[in-house]
Amino acid sequence: MSDEAMKYSNPQWRETLSSMEVPLAVRSSKIALECLETLVSEGRLSFDQGVELMKEKEISSVTSLANMVKKSRFSKHVFFNENLHVNSTNICVLACRFCAFRKGPRHPDAYTLNTDQYLDRIRPYSDSIDEVHTVGGLHPTWTVNEYCQLFSSLKEEFPKIHIKALTAVEIKHLSTRSSLSIEETLSILSMSGLDSLPGGGAEILVDSVRDRICMGKESSDEYLDIHGIAHSLGMPTNCTMLFGTIETIEDRITHLLRLREQQDLSGGFQCFVPYPFLPDKTRLPEAQLSSGLETIRMISVSRLMLDNIPHIKAYRMNIGDKLASFAINCGADDLDGTVGHEEIMHEAGSKTSLTTSSEQLARMIVKTGSVPVKRNSSYSKFETIILPEDKPIKSLPVVALGV
Repeated sequence: MSDEAMKYSNPQWRETLSSMEVPLAVRSSKIALECLETLVSEGRLSFDQGVELMKEKEISSVTSLANMVKKSRFSKHVFFNENLHVNSTNICVLACRFCAFRKGPRHPDAYTLNTDQYLDRIRPYSDSIDEVHTVGGLHPTWTVNEYCQLFSSLKEEFPKIHIKALTAVEIKHLSTRSSLSIEETLSILSMSGLDSLPGGGAEILVDSVRDRICMGKESSDEYLDIHGIAHSLGMPTNCTMLFGTIETIEDRITHLLRLREQQDLSGGFQCFVPYPFLPDKTRLPEAQLSSGLETIRMISVSRLMLDNIPHIKAYRMNIGDKLASFAINCGADDLDGTVGHEEIMHEAGSKTSLTTSSEQLARMIVKTGSVPVKRNSSYSKFETIILPEDKPIKSLPVVALGV
């Protein structure tokens, strides 16, 4: 960890945690207090403890403990970046039951961006972003060559922009279409400018669930293996969870433990992004869906279970700004970024604004009693944001957040 990163992240967080004042909500909960003692003693929360946290009646005990852990690691810092989402194509050979984004090749709204169109979407934002996030469908004819053309052209025109692109299933698809190994595919893409993987497509890492909601996608093992290979090549990645479809609480905890085990092996996960299924316009009527409080609980439990994945993101493109703000005091330390343009979540029903500026994000963070920190994509460069003093901000009372 660099000296700059050390200013914002505490590697001795367990020691700090042991000396923090324990809120009444934690002291009043048998499972929360037990989990605190486990974490302080260098232990890791077990499967059974994770399930108990998911079932704990007093959610404030879970969110309060998660807030303690978040603060022990990052103090009051909450991170965001200046990024732009550009989806390369919505044409996909699969038809996952939860996906509202995918289109068939003959659909009137189907599209595939060529290099000029791709760069045209980036150019208006090029002076205000440092990351482009690109994912899309599994195009029936594209190989690794088309993405190499996109990425190399982007880097040629905007060499300082970080490219975070392609989910594990996209990597698998390109590997098969190009007759290359996963390692060869990632290496070629890296040489063309790919800097990191975003982590989407994990859904639930239990194959019986995957077979029902995303038949034909990569298996749980393949998802983890692809990220492990990326890590071995020095390419950092994120990881995700889509919850609120047909999975059980036990499936969710299994998912978290599988990510934790992979992180022990390869160590390249930077951030975990849990987000609930958005039902609009999709084909999964049996989905259980997630309430706002359940979403907050999932974020909190993720913070507690994933002791070796540093950052937990409140993905506001999915859960909205209000719930994301709430999550900051319930374990989340990252809000993603300015985004600028986004299709996948908005096709599924998201109403989150796509015109939020860095200052607006910073104000959102300050209102939670936190300190906004602009980061780069690899969490290695940081800038604490100081807002103008002529615009006073009223912070949300901590009691209103239940922690």
